[in-house]
Amino acid sequence: MNDVQAVSLRCAVLTVSDRRTPDNDGTGDLLAEKLRQDGHVCARRGIVADNIYQIRRVLSEWIAEDEVQVVLINGGTGFSPRNSVPEAVMPLLDKQIDGFGELYRHVSLAQVGSSALQSRALAGMANRTLIFCLPGAEQACELAWDKILREQLDSRYRPCNFASAFRRKEEG
Repeated sequence: MNDVQAVSLRCAVLTVSDRRTPDNDGTGDLLAEKLRQDGHVCARRGIVADNIYQIRRVLSEWIAEDEVQVVLINGGTGFSPRNSVPEAVMPLLDKQIDGFGELYRHVSLAQVGSSALQSRALAGMANRTLIFCLPGAEQACELAWDKILREQLDSRYRPCNFASAFRRKEEG
């Protein structure tokens, strides 16, 4: 990294689960802490049932706000019939970040073997808000943060990163 000033992003963490509560949302806690450790702000936090329309309701509210620049969704990206995050999120995206899911499955291969194939992790942008959809397991989210998101949300990372778009927006 270089001596460019880091941009602190205003982020939201949404846990998609039928069982988690604020008292046992370890994955949401992990992501909020990772954001804080790397100089970002967790401006919103929520838990919603794995229901397409409830997910869309919360996500639509957050992407409409200027306060939220990045949304990290955890849970609901697996291959079971109940997992509906990709179906909820994809219609809201203006652009998909195709390489995110590909890269996530690549880095998770060493951790979970061929089970990485069942991850439907995805990312994109809606209303100038970055959205990253991650598995619900703490270990999976830590891997995504450490191997992908930390660098891509750091405005100093070169040759390019997603955070730079927000620096330009705030400066101009």
